[in-house]
Amino acid sequence: MRDRVWIVGGLAVFVVALTAPFWCARANTKAMFHGPNLVLPANAKECIAPAETMRAQHMRLLVTWRDDVVRRGDRRFVAPNGKVYERSLTRTCFGCHEKAGFCDRCHTYSGVSTPYCWGCHNEPKAMVARNRP
Repeated sequence: MRDRVWIVGGLAVFVVALTAPFWCARANTKAMFHGPNLVLPANAKECIAPAETMRAQHMRLLVTWRDDVVRRGDRRFVAPNGKVYERSLTRTCFGCHEKAGFCDRCHTYSGVSTPYCWGCHNEPKAMVARNRP
């Protein structure tokens, strides 16, 4: 009977210790999860889609672009804002973003590997500028 106080106290300490990381993370989410320090494009005012969409869906978008261009020959992309872009990794995406300062930093921070498409679609800036319409 006298052990009940020790058992309840021990269980309370155990539960607090077990859930403490969750409560601390919830209390200071902005301090803990700030994301990578990305080099944002200076020459572009808007992306082909909102930032939240690009963060969550950019790989799906690139795979869809690849399939549409390779299998259907469709190089025209109409953005949610109605603007038309060319479906091209080197001429559209790399026209604004740098692989090392933007793509690689985010992939390294997230712990994901760089897709195999970078092997071929990584033209120097001079080539990208020359190929732009």
